[in-house]
Amino acid sequence: MDASSRLRTRMVPIFLVYILFSSEFGFLQFGTSLGINYGQVANNLPTPTEVVSILSSLKVTKTRIYDTNPQVLTAFANSSIEITVTVPNDQVSLMTNPSQALQWISTNVKTYFPATRITSIAVGNEIDTTENEALKANLVPAMASMHAALVQLGLDSYIYITTATSLGALETSFPPSMGSFKPELVPQMSQFLNFLAQTKAPFWINAYPYFAYKDDPTRVELNYVLLNPNNGMVDPYTHLHYDNMLYAQVDAVIFAMARLGYGGIPVYVSETGWPSKGDTNEIGATVDNARVYNRNLLVRQLRSEGTPLRPNQKLEVYLFALFNEDLKPGPTSERNYGLYRPDGTMAYNLGLTSLSSTSTASISLTSSASSETTMEFGSLRNLILVCALIFHALRR
Repeated sequence: MDASSRLRTRMVPIFLVYILFSSEFGFLQFGTSLGINYGQVANNLPTPTEVVSILSSLKVTKTRIYDTNPQVLTAFANSSIEITVTVPNDQVSLMTNPSQALQWISTNVKTYFPATRITSIAVGNEIDTTENEALKANLVPAMASMHAALVQLGLDSYIYITTATSLGALETSFPPSMGSFKPELVPQMSQFLNFLAQTKAPFWINAYPYFAYKDDPTRVELNYVLLNPNNGMVDPYTHLHYDNMLYAQVDAVIFAMARLGYGGIPVYVSETGWPSKGDTNEIGATVDNARVYNRNLLVRQLRSEGTPLRPNQKLEVYLFALFNEDLKPGPTSERNYGLYRPDGTMAYNLGLTSLSSTSTASISLTSSASSETTMEFGSLRNLILVCALIFHALRR
């Protein structure tokens, strides 16, 4: 089977959407279709126990942390929330030593599993775009050592190992069918993809249409990157129609993998989001754009959408992020991706409002939205109700 045929192979959806709707209170709760990144580079954050309550109230059942914080892992025990833990970049090289890898997993994973539902380990983050060549070279050997440790501990059938790759690893991303990796990364990427294929793990991509718009706002259509209605674009080689940049970016990655002989590996979006605030040169970093992008993303997740290239494989997405992280370095936007402020209040009105206490939190449709937003969510309520009725009918 050639690469083109492999790319068009139909795949069974991995995750089902779980929707709860209450007409009395107007609750809108999101199911297993959406994950949220839980960064902790901030002060005055809610306790991990309170975070579990927030995520549980939202019916979000997947999250990712960027370390192995014992307080977080303990708090998530006996919850329904699947969690990804991370080996920080500065520890990746240590994991090439099999004994170090075994000790790390024994201490940071086995101690908490299975009460804490650790389902994956991210070995570093965006190592492909680092200038540390030794770190790049150590990535796959470290992943191999850690997988061997999982096998030794009998955890390999429950937990997979991968890493989040930056879109900066692509040499070409437009049109999607021309997607390819940078030539200098091809040897490493081939080794990495072979590991994923052998261990049946997904390829994770951090994809931010925001950056494309910020860098070229006169040529990149705002509605296209915000997932708003627009004319979109047609790939001249596949004739597939794309109505948003996020799906085009994902398919470009799939084509890039296929060029190396690995077109069948699932691709997940490990990070995507939009900043609600930025510096003067960060075009598009506004509350309105953040609200629209994240709201549209949630609606598409409720529809269980796949990309044009893989329409029957639901795209798993992790929203970045749960909280604004006010201690992060860099431009203002880096500290303003969250749905919530560090103190637990909503960073902006997503068309939803937080009803929280010290131990519980809920998300409900707000009556303080603009008339346009209210009309949009009135239609959305009807759509969700129909979906819920169909869902329950199918279960009978």
